[in-house]
Amino acid sequence: MHDGGRPRVALIIPALDEEAAIGAVVRAVPADLVQDLVVVDNGSADRTAAAAQAAGARVVVEPQRGYGAACWAGVRALGPEITVVAFLDGDGSQDPAELPRLLEPIEAGHADLVLGVRRFDTPGADHPRHAILGTLAVAAVLRWRFGLVLRDIGPFRAIRRTALLALDLRDRSHGWPVEMVVKAAQRGLRITEVEVAQRPRLGGRSKVAGTLSGSLRAGWRFLQVALREGR
Repeated sequence: MHDGGRPRVALIIPALDEEAAIGAVVRAVPADLVQDLVVVDNGSADRTAAAAQAAGARVVVEPQRGYGAACWAGVRALGPEITVVAFLDGDGSQDPAELPRLLEPIEAGHADLVLGVRRFDTPGADHPRHAILGTLAVAAVLRWRFGLVLRDIGPFRAIRRTALLALDLRDRSHGWPVEMVVKAAQRGLRITEVEVAQRPRLGGRSKVAGTLSGSLRAGWRFLQVALREGR
């Protein structure tokens, strides 16, 4: 299952119309750390899939729209040798070179789920103030309902595969990240945070944080999932 005691890592990148960014994102992934690099094309109208494949990724197509649907399609496509699953966005807003920082607590046996805490030094067009406030609000609800003291519910994360499958995640939209965290806490998994950079996206337009309506829809879904799982 391990080579020299190290985990076998898969990186799943859900992507929707990210042709301008996905090639650079894939090429920045540390090849020596990742045994399976999967880009899930979630119904793109551009050449996202072709660009990802040309850069060296394995492409999985998931026509059902939704962040959770794309992530789950990537998980379903993994081989049995994979022991740790990591996720990041395909727009370049996270730096794949920081993946070792997320894997280290798992590899050291200190964590089951590692969350990348984004450094929002100043609001920008890709993650404006309303999106930052929404993230803080969701974190506050998680602290109130579950005693979770978290600074962010970001997309850059890594989790033991056995733990991920045991969570039986059902949300197929923007609630997937929150459902993962809540169920992990309910099952007593060890959750650790590490700081990661938040950069301007490399191209295209954000489907969530780029508009007030998108942020509100995603935030409302986050809250729905958090409240539902707390029953």
